[in-house]
Amino acid sequence: MLKKLKTPKAVATKGRFAIVAAKYNAHYVDSMLNAAEATLKAAGAKEVEIVRVPGAYEIPLVTAVLAGRGKHRFDAIICLGLILQGKTAHANHIGEAITMALTQIQLDYHIPVIHEVLLVNKEADAKARCLDPKFNKGIEAAHAAIEMAGVMSGLGGCDCH
Repeated sequence: MLKKLKTPKAVATKGRFAIVAAKYNAHYVDSMLNAAEATLKAAGAKEVEIVRVPGAYEIPLVTAVLAGRGKHRFDAIICLGLILQGKTAHANHIGEAITMALTQIQLDYHIPVIHEVLLVNKEADAKARCLDPKFNKGIEAAHAAIEMAGVMSGLGGCDCH
């Protein structure tokens, strides 16, 4: 059951954020992207860089490149995509590969990577999580990015690359 989003006052003062979003299933992903970008900007983000990729599987490669930018690093990277489960295990394999890769990127680069590449069973699930403003996962992803940027800043960040 979906929980209505609580929208605390998020502050991203001077924060630099990237959003990597799949073009595939654009109707749903674009809604999450627009919501995430609007939330970051409303919170005062200094920069929001958006990179579009063909599909969800391509998200980790671009995320790794963005995470490794050195002095031009982002405070957090949001990854948005939608995988619709079919009759084969292909969607599960893609979802697992993306999850493992995004986890490894954030551990390697010590940068928050917000994983909102959704694997859903049916179109109704996609509509509820992407199109309904009360439950839009793009908003939730932006809030998580802002919060994690604050956590990492409080820890002194990391100059490990």
